[in-house]
Amino acid sequence: MEQIKRLLQSRLYWGLLLMGALAAEAVALYFQYALDYGPCVLCIHIRLWMFALILVALFALLTPRCRKAQIGCHGLALVTALGLAERSWRTLAVERYWIESACSLDSGFPAWFAPGQWWPWLFEIWESCGYTPEMVAGFTMAELLAAGSSLFVVLAALAFGLSLVNKTAQN
Repeated sequence: MEQIKRLLQSRLYWGLLLMGALAAEAVALYFQYALDYGPCVLCIHIRLWMFALILVALFALLTPRCRKAQIGCHGLALVTALGLAERSWRTLAVERYWIESACSLDSGFPAWFAPGQWWPWLFEIWESCGYTPEMVAGFTMAELLAAGSSLFVVLAALAFGLSLVNKTAQN
């Protein structure tokens, strides 16, 4: 257990989160441009949560000795994990018809926040929701995202809790 605690408080943890989020973005772009699976509005929301994770991990890697920054980054990583999990589970629920949803081609963002216009190659909505491609061993992208984001929530919550306990122990 001590090794897990050390890992979750290390730069390696942030590096792994950064690499995982970059890999997820790369896979999404591969499916979009090489295999012609256009992203839906929920997919774009998931990409934005991944982009937020990339920014949080980069900041955490740049501030390893600042305790308050590390605690803040762990808190932001938990918020990011929860947002990612909610969007991932919603995507799976739409795909499996657990909920009825009419996804439009509107992102739902305010006019001042337009990532689809700023970086259309990454955040432009191409399709309506309902289907994600099969990826590995018969699992769909939505299934893998739901499972992966659930694991991320657990790790981020544990890391945030440990960072708070360590802060209290140091005072």
